[in-house]
Amino acid sequence: MAEKILVVDDEISLQETLAYNLKKQGYDVETTGDGSEALDLARELQPDLIILDVMLPGLDGFEVCRILRREMTTPVLMLTARDDEIDRVVGLEVGADDYLAKPFSMRELIARVKAMLRRVRMVRDEVSAADAAKPQAKIMDFGNLCIDMTRREITVDGEVVAFKPKEYELLTFFAQHQGQVLSREFILERVWGWDFIGDSRTVDVHVRWLREKIEADPANPERIITVRGAGYRFEG
Repeated sequence: MAEKILVVDDEISLQETLAYNLKKQGYDVETTGDGSEALDLARELQPDLIILDVMLPGLDGFEVCRILRREMTTPVLMLTARDDEIDRVVGLEVGADDYLAKPFSMRELIARVKAMLRRVRMVRDEVSAADAAKPQAKIMDFGNLCIDMTRREITVDGEVVAFKPKEYELLTFFAQHQGQVLSREFILERVWGWDFIGDSRTVDVHVRWLREKIEADPANPERIITVRGAGYRFEG
């Protein structure tokens, strides 16, 4: 079955161009130029990937992404009108998985789409393989922080805390390498995949999210320590 992509952009010419080129790659494509309609289509279609423009009439792309992240884990490739660091950071903070600044080449967009969907397939295959193997319970206990890898459940101070899929993967990766200094590049390669097209700011944003959930004082972390000039170290 063809993978489904939802394209959200109010520029009709670009919307049509994206749909045409993505369909040529074999994807099933739906389009809209309205933020509210994008939410309805995402809920109805459950696409494999969403390409989302920031500048939309009414409900903008940031707000659409923020709402989507509360409801689903579908990867989001955000399109920005300019190569502005603030836009990129805000996009990552509201839950975008990658971003691309306009104007961009269609070849680059297709490459990013393929990389993101390849990552989705890998995660699904890993989950399916784990379910089929029915592994024994594996729990990593760090006092007030407990990671149950069989149930994919994390508790902090005895309370179950909700984590986004990528947050769970990153925290588990840190826990499996406790005491080791991990560079941002190494983390990107192992958690996001070698073909991820993005920069190390992605790691920093996700680390901040993790600290807000597992640290007693996120401003003075005791679990995920920043090692200046090197990366991060997890203290069990």
